[in-house]
Amino acid sequence: MKLGRAVVALLLLAPSVVRAVEPISLGLALAGVLTGYISISYPRLYCLFAECCGQKRSLSREVLQKDLDSKLFGQHLAKKVILNAVSGFLSNPKPKKPLTLSLHGWTGTGKNFVSKIIAENIYEGGLNSDYVHLFVATLHFPHASNITLYKDQLQSWIRGNVSACARSIFIFDEMDKMHAGLIDAIKPFLDYYDVVDTVSYQKAIFIFLSNAGAERITDVALDFWRRGKQREDIKLKDMEPALSVSVFNNKNSGFWHSSLIDRNLIDYFVPFLPLEYKHLKMCIRVEMQSRGYEIDEDIISKVADEMTFFPKEERVFSDKGCKTVFTKLDYYLDD
Repeated sequence: MKLGRAVVALLLLAPSVVRAVEPISLGLALAGVLTGYISISYPRLYCLFAECCGQKRSLSREVLQKDLDSKLFGQHLAKKVILNAVSGFLSNPKPKKPLTLSLHGWTGTGKNFVSKIIAENIYEGGLNSDYVHLFVATLHFPHASNITLYKDQLQSWIRGNVSACARSIFIFDEMDKMHAGLIDAIKPFLDYYDVVDTVSYQKAIFIFLSNAGAERITDVALDFWRRGKQREDIKLKDMEPALSVSVFNNKNSGFWHSSLIDRNLIDYFVPFLPLEYKHLKMCIRVEMQSRGYEIDEDIISKVADEMTFFPKEERVFSDKGCKTVFTKLDYYLDD
């Protein structure tokens, strides 16, 4: 009844302003007022038609695992860590701190893809959700001379968005190109505080993507290959300690001597292994399926054969991962 009265009141007001407002503008104004009224007074009704923070989809561990298994190849370590970390964090009603994941590896190994999968499993809009925020170092923080300004802007942006939605997701891409010291501005938000300036950040998720540490990851993977051991035998303990130290001491990394690492505020350093020939074929096969083409193993092999591999003598790992296989596939599908 209250909603009906509000609509009637708005419509009764319309004639008094119609002479001063164009019909289209009037319609937009009424729609805006009505939308605002419904979102505040009838949030459940509003969330049936618009994305709401409180109406986020419940994460299904089974669905997340299925997405990782069917879309991410050659990354047994990343799959296990992401599945357990994300599902465990979201099932905890009172986490002590935000979830912080730092994903490391060469280009094309799946870091961006995993952040997309996480976003899509939490919010229907995925990366386009109003509650998922992407920062690209070279785009949003290009000038070292403006680092003080960037710190203030970054703190303000995160504070404002977490105030609007506690379960906000922040993705920082190209951390290896970020100016050293900048990321430390968000240290208070990642720490074990219940509240920082009246805002709680404990339900937020922070994901960092970086090529830093990729050399160390490759060294371990190559050593296993040369000793005839399966890459699936690589354990997180074989990678994570050395990876965090490598990133911390890398002067070309945004994490160089960062307090986020020094204070153990990164929950997981997730290594993404370099991809082998068989993994490229998996990527190509899935891409063909997604485009509606019948699987053609001859085309899949031709595309994979065009990729370049390293080390030069052994040619074990793809130097671009799966990143360019999709454009190379276009050449053969156009024939």
